[in-house]
Amino acid sequence: MLRVSLIMIVVKAALLLSPAHAAAQTRLLMLDQAFCEWCDQWDAEVGVVYDRTEEGRRAPLLRSSIFDPLPEGIILDRKARYTPTFVLLEDGAEIGRIEGYPGEDFFYGMLQQLLERAEEPAD
Repeated sequence: MLRVSLIMIVVKAALLLSPAHAAAQTRLLMLDQAFCEWCDQWDAEVGVVYDRTEEGRRAPLLRSSIFDPLPEGIILDRKARYTPTFVLLEDGAEIGRIEGYPGEDFFYGMLQQLLERAEEPAD
């Protein structure tokens, strides 16, 4: 029994120290509200496939109402005033944002720029 416990400890330590675990966690926070036609348009054009895109794999979506308190551990540079607002987060801190929904093509282009900014080495 002690040997199994020791093996489990070694496996957990190896997972925690692995490069994949050491990488920053990148998420895309969408702040929305009920009856927001631009939020509905994003849902119809992007939301239905976002989790299956390369961007969705790199920055999984986290949704929250603009009126609710922010999820625990999230720090924004400033309060969101418009819906939808998309905030790219790295380990809970804001990297950049897209305010409003400019259409599918522009959304992905702007998100790509934010993702590239997140990958830049820190000074």
